[in-house]
Order: sequence, then C-alpha cells, then structure tokens
Amino acid sequence: MRVVSGIQTTGNLHLGNYLGAIKQWVAMQGAPELQGGECLFFLADLHALTGNVSPAELANSTIEMAATLMAAGIDDRAILFNQARVPAHAELCWILQGTARMGWLNRMTQWKDKAGKNREGASVGLFTYPVLQAADVLVYQATHVPVGEDQKQHLELARDVATKFNTDFGVELFPLPDPLISKAAPRIMSLRDGQAKMSKSDPSDMSRINLIDDDDTIAQKFRKARTDPEPLPDNVDALAERPEAKNLVTIYAALSDRDPQSVVSEFAGQGFGSFKPALADLAVSVLGPIRDRLTQLLDDRDAVQANLAKGAERANALAEPTLRAAQKAVGLQI
Repeated sequence: MRVVSGIQTTGNLHLGNYLGAIKQWVAMQGAPELQGGECLFFLADLHALTGNVSPAELANSTIEMAATLMAAGIDDRAILFNQARVPAHAELCWILQGTARMGWLNRMTQWKDKAGKNREGASVGLFTYPVLQAADVLVYQATHVPVGEDQKQHLELARDVATKFNTDFGVELFPLPDPLISKAAPRIMSLRDGQAKMSKSDPSDMSRINLIDDDDTIAQKFRKARTDPEPLPDNVDALAERPEAKNLVTIYAALSDRDPQSVVSEFAGQGFGSFKPALADLAVSVLGPIRDRLTQLLDDRDAVQANLAKGAERANALAEPTLRAAQKAVGLQI
C-alpha cells in the first residue's frame, strides 16, 4: 500500500484543511493497514504556478505550510517534500500529456469553475492541471489517494490516463490508484455561510479558523459564527435544513473524534449561547498546541527546509524507476 497526496502552497492553512485532510494524513502514518508501505505527502508548488502568485510569496508559503504540517504531526514515518524538488513529477506529466485527451480535460468540473467565461484567457497550466495531478500519484505507483468529493473526478482521470498508457504501450507500469475517502473527514463549511466551503480565498477572515489564529481570535470567530435562533435538536437528521448549525456540530464532532449524533444528544435543547463557548474551548485545546509548535518551527526555517530536502531525496529515489520505465515504454530510453 502506498498513499500519495498533496496540498497547494497558497495561503494559510485553516480548520477545514486540518479536519478534511491533515488530521487524516497524521493518522495514516501509523495505520496498521499500511503493512510496511509508505505515505508521501507533498506541497504542490508546481500546481501553484497556475494562479497569480508572487515568487517571494510562493517560496515563503512552501516553508510555512511544511512547518504547519510538521506542527500538526507529520513526521519521519511519512515522506514530506515539495513537488518542485522531484523533477520526475514534471517529466512524467509531459509524457502523460501525450496520453491524456482534450475531451477528458474539457469535462473537468474544476476547469469549468475556475476558468469561468474567460477560458481563452486562462493559463494552459490550469487546463492541464489534472494531468500533473495524475503524474503526482502515478510516478510513485500509488495504490491509494486521499481525496475529497471535489477531487474524485481528477482521480478518475488519473485512472483513465494510467489505463490508456498501459494499453497503448503494452505495459503494466501503472496500477490504478483507489480513492481513500475517510468517513471521519468531514466537509467543513464557512463560518459565515453554511453552504459555502471554508476557503483560503474567502475575502472575510471571519469565515475561517486559521491554524495560526491565537486563542482569543478562535473564540471570537466562533462566537460571531452565523447560526439560527433554534436550539439544538436531539437528532442530527433535524439539522438537514440548518446548514450553519450542522456545520458547527460537524466541527465539534470532528475535533473531539465523535459522531455528530453524540454531540447533538449531549447539547440537545441548548442554544448556541451555550454551544459556541464549548466549541471554542474545544478548538483552542486542539489547535493551540499546533499553533505553538508552528511558531517554534518558523523560528528555525533552515531546519524546515532541511526536512523538506530529506523528504525530496527519499521521494526522488521512489520516483526515478517509474519515470525511467515510462521513458523506455514510449521510446525515450534508447
């Protein structure tokens, strides 16, 4: 079993990133089902080039996000590195662009959403983004890829690319990676709009809990989070039409490793005047140590960079044989 996943190096990480991905990554490192396999987690700095980002900001974000992952608990049981330091990602991407088809990429929902009506003005990188994603996992012959619901389509494309490559060149080089969607990985929504995903790009800082927020800021944001006037029910199904209330219950459940039903059972009949302070205290107890560790790591950025370099060395060793085999399959190795 080999697990591969990445996260873009743009903006500060927030509670949604932590509960939706990072917490699962930390747990995966020591998972018994790995049975001697590897977990590779990378900072997708090449993907970041598809948007408008300054060089200084990109370099800084890469170190800060690496430090955040380390602070959250990613350690030497996993391989942590930044994508650009493993050239096989980009080299295999170019090879796979000969396999991927325009029609496949045109159907990508995220391409349509991000390009909008200005497709002619969008970068080529934004269009071919899913091919690089395919290379990211196929270069390591990944067996499993942790994905959210919004990324399942991209993993399906990676499987299509792998199948077509294997068929076209008569090889059995790439296994078909399976999605790893943890039931414990909830979709965390904005604190200002329960129907919009918590996002780094939201202009309102009050919409999200940043992992660098201090205790008072965390408490203030939960106190001002949008809710409704009704008390919490005793059954989680009753929250179906109450998105803001459901989101706060989901966050509480995820932070405390409980199921949402047990949370509403505990707080049934209580209003948010009681629930929000309890949620804030819980969030501070979980996120505070991560923030404090992050602050320490950012005081020694050279050490963080050295950790990324060590991870890149390990990742290069795993990627190199697959890249050479792909080159041989298409005739680039004479």
